[in-house]
Amino acid sequence: MKTFNLTCVSEFHLMGFSEDRDLQPVLFGLFLSMYLVTVLGNLLIILAVSSDSHLHTPMYFFLSNLAVVDICFTSTMIPKMIVNISTQSRVISYEGCLTQMSLSILFASMDDVLLTVMAYDRFVAICHPLHYAAIMNPHLCVLLLLLSVFVSLLDSQMHNLVALQFTCFRDVEIANFFCHPSQVFNLSCSDTLFKTMVTYFVGAIFGIIPMSLILFSYYKIVSSILKIPSSGGRYKAFSTCSSHVLVVCLFYGTSIEVYLGSAVSYSPRRGMVDTLMCTMVTPMLNPFIYSLRNRDISSTLRRLHSW
Repeated sequence: MKTFNLTCVSEFHLMGFSEDRDLQPVLFGLFLSMYLVTVLGNLLIILAVSSDSHLHTPMYFFLSNLAVVDICFTSTMIPKMIVNISTQSRVISYEGCLTQMSLSILFASMDDVLLTVMAYDRFVAICHPLHYAAIMNPHLCVLLLLLSVFVSLLDSQMHNLVALQFTCFRDVEIANFFCHPSQVFNLSCSDTLFKTMVTYFVGAIFGIIPMSLILFSYYKIVSSILKIPSSGGRYKAFSTCSSHVLVVCLFYGTSIEVYLGSAVSYSPRRGMVDTLMCTMVTPMLNPFIYSLRNRDISSTLRRLHSW
């Protein structure tokens, strides 16, 4: 494979979903519709939380911020893909590629940390209900949000610094529809062991640790729910967590496959489908999950619709 010096690499070439020209209008319409639904759905969640004073609680504070992050996460790559389909051009500049990679990691990490914080919020609400207001005070909520931003920036800049160390690339063809960090790393001529270590180290920090904290939180939550004597009380307690559990399963089910699976053995078509599930389908489904399974959000949205 031909080697390109860094000084000569001014752009990368992204992969498309299909080479069939007749299929491009269909893909354009499909992805544009999904993107608009994603943005609109998450904007409705933000509007519902901000307009109803009854929803000004820690749980909905984090939910509205999760909706903002989902919009930003999807917007870092999907609009570029839609433009590429419409213009039949899959070129992205070197600077644009690094920027896209950094922003996608930033918002994906914020998603990760916010879901962990939301699990902690549910743990306090169910296991320590009498102290919930004192523990989850506004100052702590803002601090946890700032912590998620700081940790995510650290993750993003760590990847960016590693990418800037590359002195040459073996190719300019990225086997995905956006600048996925694993694919950019694989194109470099740097030591494979070093790239793999970085991938798995970050995967452990932002994958295993948050998942462990979420599992521990729900272990405590389930233990507390089982101690509730009435079945109605158990159902009510679990219903406050069901939406979050579904979103967590959806997020980790797709992101683990995309991030860690691509570091070992990568099939371009399968990788692109997995990435699409993570970057578009999951953020698109989150508002539906929270609105359909959450009575407070549903009632607020119905009032907004009536108004």
